[in-house]
Amino acid sequence: MTEEISITQFLARSATIPVIDVRSPSEYSRGHIPGAVNIPLFDDHERKVVGTQYKKVNRETATLSALEFAGKKLASMARDGQKIAGSRKELLLHCWRGGMRSKSMAWLFETLGLTCFVLEGGYRAYRRHLREALKNPLRLNVIGGRTGSGKTELLHYLRQEGAQVVDLEGLANHKGSAFGSLGEAGQPTTEQFENDLHRQLSQLDPAGEIWIEDESRNIGRCVIPEEIYSQMLESEVLFLDIPREERARHIVTHYASYDPEQLRSCILKIERKLGGDRTRDALDFLERKDFFSAVMITLQYYDKSYLYSLEKNHGKYRMIPSDTVDPVKNAVRIHQYLQTAHDDLA
Repeated sequence: MTEEISITQFLARSATIPVIDVRSPSEYSRGHIPGAVNIPLFDDHERKVVGTQYKKVNRETATLSALEFAGKKLASMARDGQKIAGSRKELLLHCWRGGMRSKSMAWLFETLGLTCFVLEGGYRAYRRHLREALKNPLRLNVIGGRTGSGKTELLHYLRQEGAQVVDLEGLANHKGSAFGSLGEAGQPTTEQFENDLHRQLSQLDPAGEIWIEDESRNIGRCVIPEEIYSQMLESEVLFLDIPREERARHIVTHYASYDPEQLRSCILKIERKLGGDRTRDALDFLERKDFFSAVMITLQYYDKSYLYSLEKNHGKYRMIPSDTVDPVKNAVRIHQYLQTAHDDLA
């Protein structure tokens, strides 16, 4: 008999048992438990038909339609489940509410000798659990700095050194500016971004320090959950104060290799903020492949915008002067500041 388990049990077991999401493809695409594999009982059209009949006709009619739709795919779905379960012969299943779809699929898989566990309350229970988990207080070290300060590289270095790190831009597949989508895969939905963020946080020790980059609420089309963003705003920002020229050189090494038309399109996205004259100058430098001069112009806008946001949104921040974007040297500078601050409080 299929066993229903709580969300905490479900997530704990997901470390070793495959997760099958039996919802429709569009439901799965909108947001799913990280690592879950989609074996939909119904496609999007079939789900709409069954749902409409259930609401407007009766349960019996909807059930007959569901059986007709599913009957054509039983063997294929069974083979997929068997393959995913592997030698362990266990599966975790969920649908939206933990109802007919997941229990029907569990029955199918169990006819092949697999052991199935169904998530009580379904994906909806997972999302409620996520919202509560994101409220947990965190010890955040927020790294700030104007555009081009190498903040992401610093986070990656800290992670290599064993620190707990959350890379919001990595999760969002976006670098956070008009140029942020260059070289990145497509962005996840905000819902999936939240799911991936929750998973990353759940793998960290909440009692330990967690390093994170100062961000706007929106990273491209992804929105940082209010539960996390409010904690970021309440934390002290460790602001790397690096000269514009040094940052411009760093940006050029990252972006000069991209298609000039892509770079042109990115500059035009901030034309209203730059102003007509500066936009024309930036585009002219770009056409002449003088990337450094083009970047220096765009940084006039980004620097002003970042400082305005810093002053407006953060209650406290500490300027940490640096003459380089080198992550190793900047890690030393930040650690020295934190140690001094700790000694002052001792």
